[in-house]
Amino acid sequence: MSRRTILITGASQGLGRGIAFDLAERGHTVLLHGRDRSRIEATASDVRDTIAGASVRTYLADLADLDQVHDMAARIRAAEPRLDALVNNAVAGGGAEPLRRELSRQGHELRFAVNHLAPYALTRALLPLLTASAPARVVNVASIGQEAVDFDNVMLERDYEGLRAYCRSKLAMIMATFELAAELEGTGVTVNALHPAHLMDTEGVRAYGLVPVTGVEEGVRPTVRLVLDPDLEGTTGRYFDQFTDARAHEQAYDAEARKRLMTLTHRLLEPRPHRV
Repeated sequence: MSRRTILITGASQGLGRGIAFDLAERGHTVLLHGRDRSRIEATASDVRDTIAGASVRTYLADLADLDQVHDMAARIRAAEPRLDALVNNAVAGGGAEPLRRELSRQGHELRFAVNHLAPYALTRALLPLLTASAPARVVNVASIGQEAVDFDNVMLERDYEGLRAYCRSKLAMIMATFELAAELEGTGVTVNALHPAHLMDTEGVRAYGLVPVTGVEEGVRPTVRLVLDPDLEGTTGRYFDQFTDARAHEQAYDAEARKRLMTLTHRLLEPRPHRV
């Protein structure tokens, strides 16, 4: 297999870190994203120290700020000659204080912003590089935890709860996956989503107060499969429950709901005029 260049968001810990080690061990170039410079550089150093000859580069951005998302994408486009895969793994979980509603830099509900708006914006901003590197793959790390998006209360200004916000944002991610896959049909860029594993031993799971039941490695294997498996060449617009091509929440197959979500998404991603 030829060496590929793969960007992994949220790579300083948990699933993202595990994916980075797996792909580097296979000889691929890994681009590691994180929001904390010391943590992402420590991960990169660990990969280099563990795997002889590993090719690792880091990119810093807080995905709760869309300006930083676009800035990171611009830096990647300028610095990287190719991008064979993007793994949108970074996540805002249910939170340690699940009844405290948090906002992104642009004023959007935090989980909707980090888990849906940011990966969609990053993917779109990197499409020129992905398309030029085709065949290329986008893998969106979603969740089996899904709840219908309420278009009258998208930002959960009423009845807020962190896990509810997380489940709605993950369904939004899957809906956007299906829409983008259809748009990119024939370009050589595929877009798929997956639930990697149930309640992995991650900081986010523990912060919410849940008890992990599986190790991170259980989520690494099905995610890396979507990135690399030659049998999935051309497979696009699908949702996988680990290794199984599965059915997501019913709202994901509602064309009108997907259209409403994407109209809202594009409106929220429009650049805002700077105040003087």
